[in-house]
Amino acid sequence: MRHRFLMLLAAAALPALVAARPQAAPVAAEAPDAPFTYQKLMVPMRDGAKMETVIIRPRDQSGPLPILLQRTPYGVPASAPGKVPGSWASLVKDGYIFVFQSMRGRFGSDGNFTLSTAVHPADPKAVDEATDAYDTIDWLVKNVAANNGKVGMWGVSYPGFAAAVALAHPHPALKAVSPQAAWIDYWQNDDLHRNGALRLSYTADWVSSLQVDKTQNKPFDYGNVDTYEWFLALGPVENLDKRYFHGSVPMLTALLDHPNHDTFYTSQNWTAALGKTTVPTLNVAGFWDQEDPWGSWQIYQKQQANDPDHLAQMVAGPWAHGTWQGKMDALGNIPLGRDTGAEFRDQIQTPFFRYWLHGTGERPSFEAKMLQSGSNLWKTYRHWPPAGATPTNLFLHADGSLSFTAPAKTEACRDYVSDPANPVPFRERPISPTYPRPEWRWWESADQRFVDHRPDVLSYVSAPLEADLTVTGKLAATLLASTSGTDSDFVVKLIDVLPQNYQQFDMDAPLGAYPRQLNGYEWPIAMEVRRGKFLASDVTPRALTPNKVVAWDVPLRDHDHVFQKGHRIMVQVQSSWFPVIDRNPQTFVPNIARAKPADFVKATQRVCAGSRVTLPVMGSEPRL
Repeated sequence: MRHRFLMLLAAAALPALVAARPQAAPVAAEAPDAPFTYQKLMVPMRDGAKMETVIIRPRDQSGPLPILLQRTPYGVPASAPGKVPGSWASLVKDGYIFVFQSMRGRFGSDGNFTLSTAVHPADPKAVDEATDAYDTIDWLVKNVAANNGKVGMWGVSYPGFAAAVALAHPHPALKAVSPQAAWIDYWQNDDLHRNGALRLSYTADWVSSLQVDKTQNKPFDYGNVDTYEWFLALGPVENLDKRYFHGSVPMLTALLDHPNHDTFYTSQNWTAALGKTTVPTLNVAGFWDQEDPWGSWQIYQKQQANDPDHLAQMVAGPWAHGTWQGKMDALGNIPLGRDTGAEFRDQIQTPFFRYWLHGTGERPSFEAKMLQSGSNLWKTYRHWPPAGATPTNLFLHADGSLSFTAPAKTEACRDYVSDPANPVPFRERPISPTYPRPEWRWWESADQRFVDHRPDVLSYVSAPLEADLTVTGKLAATLLASTSGTDSDFVVKLIDVLPQNYQQFDMDAPLGAYPRQLNGYEWPIAMEVRRGKFLASDVTPRALTPNKVVAWDVPLRDHDHVFQKGHRIMVQVQSSWFPVIDRNPQTFVPNIARAKPADFVKATQRVCAGSRVTLPVMGSEPRL
């Protein structure tokens, strides 16, 4: 979530819908002819705590309007925007009272901010983010003048979670919710871990920015332009606390103490409290979300399981974290041809709130709508994943090729040596800090040629496709692999390799323009890590048997992508992804964060016959 964002709005003043977690910057003082009025007040909760709350309403309001509420840990606006923010333009035409609230324990709000996502439906005396949302809505509809009694919640990232968790105990006035890039489980695939592998750099800078000082979102100062070098010198993860934070970041302490998927994490999975879907919900995700790529899909699937009135919807596109709330005409270096963020806001988000909060327009009829990458076309599906996809295996061969033909059982393995002292970087060095530099936002779509020929990265490439290949639904990989160590990681990347003649290179362009060229670009479509100690159990980890070939299942999440005719498909396999993921010492230890220097050893990794990526192929049989 993190610098979760370049908070759009009026030069980052309103923490509204963007995707990072930046410092809430002040804006100019309210002018007499400004389009909005501004009011700050304190809203009481059931336990007596009061939450810092800002109300921004249209200056020319002539009748009752619905409320759009966003709860955030990143700070409320210092004043009303002097003009209509671009991301609000279509909403403002319909008319809303915009409300922003600092979450418990942040900025001007009372209480202690714990980052907890737990809810306590069985305890009437408990307070949590769901009860705070309920109490806030209750107060707003009773005390805010000229509201129509209907409240919507929205937000991206942490505000997305804060909107989603209100569904665990929804207030009767809550009539529409849009959780965008939300999350449900700190251990699984958002923010703090990927399948139990610690998200190292993000833990260091994002978590500390929220807990070191309640009144700031201050980025961690690495004192080094290359965080790869900084984290390598750090040694075991516990040194973060020993050398820098000294107990001032409670969530970091908890992560060090809870390396496995125990009740510390499962007790915070708030979706267990969701029952019948009663509130219309527009879930939104980015296929290239570098922070929260997983949670919104899980919220949707949980809702869908008990949704007789078809109130749960899912929208996703070729977006990084929250970028659909700003101008979004390119995914990093990949052009999209038009402003897809404006399309989402004007054609999907605004009509959703218009229907459910104003009672006008048509009810959104789709269940799933995807901006399909590769084709850049909007696709509407009656269900997700859609019917009609055929699971099709794409096999990794010993000669470095990929094909839809299964290998012979006698086909050889490929091997490489993984060295924790020289881990594979997750993006090109120097790796700048997460905030405030922009490189972090686009790293999941970055050209993978920077590691393609490292000796500790295996690349498998197909022949050029003879026709478009559309994959829609859940992707997965299965490696039949071994390690000479007693623990290991495997990272699998599914890549769309653009043709060498994809675009004409401008020979007169300055040399600095070259990286923007897409000829031969290795565009990652899906990437994920799997930690060996958790293959059998994420609760009770086990050592691996050295050199024993076992199946590594690597979920690659939901996607909707067209590999176009003439493109090739590539799969890369490696055993480190540093420092976005902590280093596996390749020696089994109960707690990697507390591994000793001697535990970090080289290991020989083998990838063997039968390893494959399973694609949900739409349409005719693929041809290479």
